Amino acid sequence: MKSKYVILASALLISVATFAQKDQIKNAEKALKGGDAQGALTQLKDAESLIANAKDTEQAQYYFVQGNAFLELANKKVEEGKNLLAAADSYKKLIDVEKTSGKQKYSTQAAASITNIKGLLINSAIADTQANKNVDGAKKLYQAYELDKKDTINLYYAASTAVNSQDYDLALPMYEELKKLNYSGKGTLYTAVNKASGNDDSFANAKERDLAVKLGTHDKPKTEAIPSKRGEIYKNLALILVQKGRTEDAKKAIADARKANPDDTSLILTEANLYLETKDFDMYKKLVGEALEKDPNNADLVFNLGVISAGAKNNADAEKYYLKAIEINPNYTNAYLNLAALKLEAEKPIIDEMNKLGTSAKDMKRYDVLKAQREAVFKGVIPYLKKANELDPKNEDVSKTLLGVYSALEMTAEAKALKAKM
Repeated sequence: MKSKYVILASALLISVATFAQKDQIKNAEKALKGGDAQGALTQLKDAESLIANAKDTEQAQYYFVQGNAFLELANKKVEEGKNLLAAADSYKKLIDVEKTSGKQKYSTQAAASITNIKGLLINSAIADTQANKNVDGAKKLYQAYELDKKDTINLYYAASTAVNSQDYDLALPMYEELKKLNYSGKGTLYTAVNKASGNDDSFANAKERDLAVKLGTHDKPKTEAIPSKRGEIYKNLALILVQKGRTEDAKKAIADARKANPDDTSLILTEANLYLETKDFDMYKKLVGEALEKDPNNADLVFNLGVISAGAKNNADAEKYYLKAIEINPNYTNAYLNLAALKLEAEKPIIDEMNKLGTSAKDMKRYDVLKAQREAVFKGVIPYLKKANELDPKNEDVSKTLLGVYSALEMTAEAKALKAKM
């Protein structure tokens, strides 16, 4: 008889707990509807210890209300990043519960909310990077990737943003994950000019872009190849490993990448850059020769060799490669721009010497010689800057640099004409 009473008492306790739990979830819903998201979470906290043993329907309802409360706080900018993740975690638990039970009541709404959270994280990350809070931005982009691992571009942007913040401990595992995924990012970009705004709009595919042109909302359609990002990924991975004193690991990472992607010429450049960083110039030259032999008419490849040479302060080679890139592709804007920047470097030593001169007759004579040299430098870059400006008229840096050159040479008419276009 005594054991029966014990069973009855236990059942009574469970029943009372269940009712209390239901009341707390209802109270949480009521608080949330009244705009008190924090109060809703407090109510749910009291039911937390009991929820594991609750019915599937009650567990789903609990996680749904909890997710909504966290999302409401995030929307009010209360610890936005933290609460967005907490909301996503609640919705994931809800989906798991309903998947196991086979009864779906909230899953569709929860999945939509997770997609919304992903967008909010990305927008918040963009705002962070614009405010120079790159570490926060990188973390949010990575969190967006974790919510939807099919959208690997968010992992790439997270790694790039972490590198920009110079937080290499944060960036390293992201790049290692990109390596594991053999991420390329290679694709095709479909754009057309929006007639109303004048901006380039991107489209998912050529069909959508062509339809917009046909409807008359857009014109000047363009199709551009998005190059592989593997070279950049392995370059950053290698540089981080070198910085951490793990040079052999860096070399192995690039060697593995080249084996997996034998036709990706950008990886040859990455390997060449690594040997340049470690001052193994013989290996560097060998790899440069291999890259050119493999694809001598690849303007991007030749241009990147110019960038690597300029980084090594080998200006003669850099100029040679930039000119070669222009020869292959006469509309290669960045080659004209980099060539102009390279030649403008000659101005600094001239200015430094001019500033040290005195007012003696000898010094004034030398000043005139240096002034003529400086003017010759400026005149030499005008063709490259004019071509870059012609190819990319919206590039303010090009316009300002060209305007500065015109002003220094007292080319008033040219400066006035350029200003009118800016």
